[in-house]
Amino acid sequence: MTDERSRPEQDPRRSVTLASEAAAVPVARQIVREACAEWGMDPDAVETGTLLISELVTNAVRHGHSHSVRVIAEQPRPDRLRVAVLDRSRRMPELHIVGPDALGGRGLLLVEALSDRWGTDLLTSGKRVWAEIAIKGGDQ
Repeated sequence: MTDERSRPEQDPRRSVTLASEAAAVPVARQIVREACAEWGMDPDAVETGTLLISELVTNAVRHGHSHSVRVIAEQPRPDRLRVAVLDRSRRMPELHIVGPDALGGRGLLLVEALSDRWGTDLLTSGKRVWAEIAIKGGDQ
């Protein structure tokens, strides 16, 4: 695991590379929780951010075909939280509508429902899937 923290003159950011395996999901949630606490975000933002990163990392592990994933939590503006996951696959995520008895397939539906906006950026070495939410003032 490699950990990158922002310098004081930058927007707050935490970025960590993890092995692309199921065990990365709880680690990613902890990274987002710690970053949000460090930045003084309200409990609702913390909970929503951790749920969003859980879904994004799970999708990357299942479909990203990478040895590792990069987890990012950042505050691009004082009133926003953005979480993202980078993997090596250039295959775009697909939003599916699944039946009530399906065992999975609801991850991006949750991301769409919980985030203010989300998207995918194609990169030369794969893609970044991100989600963004508005946050309250917290301790800032």
